[in-house]
Amino acid sequence: MNQVSPILATLRRHKLAVFLISMQIALACAVLVNALDLIAQRWQAVNVHSGVEETAIGSISLSGFTPEQADEFNAKVMDVLRQQPGIRSTAVINSLPFGMRSGTAGISLDADGKQRVGVVDFYVGGPGSVETLGLKLVSGRLPTPEEYAPIDNFMPGHPVALLTRSLAEHMWPGQSPLGKTFHGIATTTVIGVVDDYVIPTPGGRGPQSTFWSIFIPAQPGPQLAGNYAFRADSRAMPAIMRTLPDKLARAAPDAVLDSKLTRPLSQLREDYYADDRHMLALLAGVVLVMLGVTAFGIVGLASFWVQQRTKQIGVRRALGATRGDILRYFQTENFLIVSGGVILGMTLAFGINQLLMAKYELPRLPLFYLPIGAVVLWLLGQLAVLWPALRAASIPPATATRSV
Repeated sequence: MNQVSPILATLRRHKLAVFLISMQIALACAVLVNALDLIAQRWQAVNVHSGVEETAIGSISLSGFTPEQADEFNAKVMDVLRQQPGIRSTAVINSLPFGMRSGTAGISLDADGKQRVGVVDFYVGGPGSVETLGLKLVSGRLPTPEEYAPIDNFMPGHPVALLTRSLAEHMWPGQSPLGKTFHGIATTTVIGVVDDYVIPTPGGRGPQSTFWSIFIPAQPGPQLAGNYAFRADSRAMPAIMRTLPDKLARAAPDAVLDSKLTRPLSQLREDYYADDRHMLALLAGVVLVMLGVTAFGIVGLASFWVQQRTKQIGVRRALGATRGDILRYFQTENFLIVSGGVILGMTLAFGINQLLMAKYELPRLPLFYLPIGAVVLWLLGQLAVLWPALRAASIPPATATRSV
């Protein structure tokens, strides 16, 4: 601590250099803290547990038929799927996790819409959907065959529903949802609660709605056709996906196969999060480049000061200063410069976060990232200054004072 006063006095004589390196550290701190937050959010999104067995579920999407042909078309496709070796269950369903969104709507607890719940996703599926998706019943019961009713407008007129655990708790905290109703496209009665499974586009409306899924049983027909799911042994999935397109083409030659949606769910997940993985790589690259530039700046400044203070170092060595004293001097000096930059950087980090919140609706920056960013920059500063400091500590007194 007795070195702090002379260090501060020295730094005041090099205000411009100290200011520039402090600003560089402040910018690095602000970028690092916000980048860590964004990386954590993306990583959490990419690794979200879908709630279904992705490697065992396949998706088929077809078009090229009229509403009048829907029943016949469904029958042909389902017949092909049931005859395919390795497939254990099949269903007609409007969408699947990581697939096309086709059932999004706002709901409320009252008919007047005053007690709004939020925007949720409806999985409307025919018989076999629960088994194919592998939904696990938590409480209540599953739909009966009679409850797979014809669709009036997107769903049956007075449907029953299976809610995910997260959505049920959001709608009726601490209460049983069984027998309760909610309102949206239709007045719907809750008959069961299942384990969480993701909406078709998880993360699209924020992490809080990732599991706001509702399953509605319905009878396949003109408004429920063209999208199919099947469950199979995951080991047989590659062979199934290779042979199915040809079999479907022979059974329904006029149909158009959507190759982007005709895949195993595991592949749909890979495709869905491709941009997020690219963003993770980009953010990691930005962080590494920024830290690298900051480290080189510290090394350059410290090396310059070692060269400029060669005589001063030699005098101190001649007066009895050890190599450890010289090393600690430069490390303490660096710590003070980095600390000033970190304090400014934390303020800048909050400003950047406020801008991101306003422009991109990102959540507020968690405070625990601030000490993480500070520690990273302190360690970086100490490592960056270590080589110039060791070089300074190795200067012999006789060599350093030769020009005196």
